[in-house]
Amino acid sequence: MIKLDILSDPICPWCYIGKTRLEQALAAEETPPFAIEWHPFQLNPDMPAGGMDRREYLERKFGGKENAVRVYAEIERHALEDGLEIDFAAIKRTPNTIDAHRLIHWAGIEGKQNGIVNALFNAYFKDGRDIGDREVLCDIADGVGMDAAVVGKLLASDADIDTIQKRDAHSREMGVSSVPTFIVANQHAVPGAQPAELWTKVINELRDQQAAE
Repeated sequence: MIKLDILSDPICPWCYIGKTRLEQALAAEETPPFAIEWHPFQLNPDMPAGGMDRREYLERKFGGKENAVRVYAEIERHALEDGLEIDFAAIKRTPNTIDAHRLIHWAGIEGKQNGIVNALFNAYFKDGRDIGDREVLCDIADGVGMDAAVVGKLLASDADIDTIQKRDAHSREMGVSSVPTFIVANQHAVPGAQPAELWTKVINELRDQQAAE
């Protein structure tokens, strides 16, 4: 399999859409072409630990209510085209995602990273849960077969915070400025929520290259 590194933030709607489009392409494959690893990239590294009111956050980010509504109407349109029903109205807070990224990191150690990423996206975008809340994260971990008690103890500590921050900073130093960003075979960066058709083309090209080697 070919390595596919995905830089993402679980509160990024385009990351959710991009993941869905990638999965649509993968669903047509008889054998999985990619070994996927998820990497941390915080959209809001300076977000207060407790997060902030979502409406306030969006109006600050987009320069007022009208711009925020316009931007998110466009995001929702794209999501619906890809079969994703996102309940933006249910999201009351924009969280700090450092703990969610720690959970994704630990899930990777247990071979459960994709399950955790799926669960985090669903919890935030479909259920409106606060994925900055440690009890919520423990419940999500339990749902994919991780030990919630162990996760709770780790979250209560400073375990791997420095690691996540350094990995995030390294990506920015390498030129990543937005997510999702997909890095194929440690060589080619594919930015943005690309359509399934592009991923099908990429997969076919990679297989042709492998066959020619």
